[in-house]
Amino acid sequence: MIRKATVADIKQIHQILQIFSAKGTLLPRSLMALYDHVRDFCVYAEGDEVIGCCGLQICWEDMAEIRSLAVKPEHQHKKIGSHLLEFSMEEALKFKIKKLFTLTYAPKFFELHDFAVIDKNELPQKIWADCINCVKFPDCDEIAMLRRI
Repeated sequence: MIRKATVADIKQIHQILQIFSAKGTLLPRSLMALYDHVRDFCVYAEGDEVIGCCGLQICWEDMAEIRSLAVKPEHQHKKIGSHLLEFSMEEALKFKIKKLFTLTYAPKFFELHDFAVIDKNELPQKIWADCINCVKFPDCDEIAMLRRI
């Protein structure tokens, strides 16, 4: 079942994100940052267990970022990530968002959902405010992708 995240989900979301940040395939997020952005997240849960998560952060009047999309390794290849992304895209439409972008190490997944690779310079300056706190700043090696909805 996919639903909006609650404060009670944050520690499990953090654990899932840590799996992938340890592999270098997802940027780490602190517990504090996750609590700050709990309203941005949806989760795929089975009972009390969070299996996957996805963040939708509104960045601009017509643009939002898909971030921290992750599914526990033992539950991958079941389309859970796709369902989380679709849920987030539906939420973006409710806010009249016209463009979704992501910074990713998994471009093939996002290409399956009609995202296209773009130059990072096409993204508004405001988006880069979070980058200053990133461990990879200023040498970002993530791939920028965009989808118009």
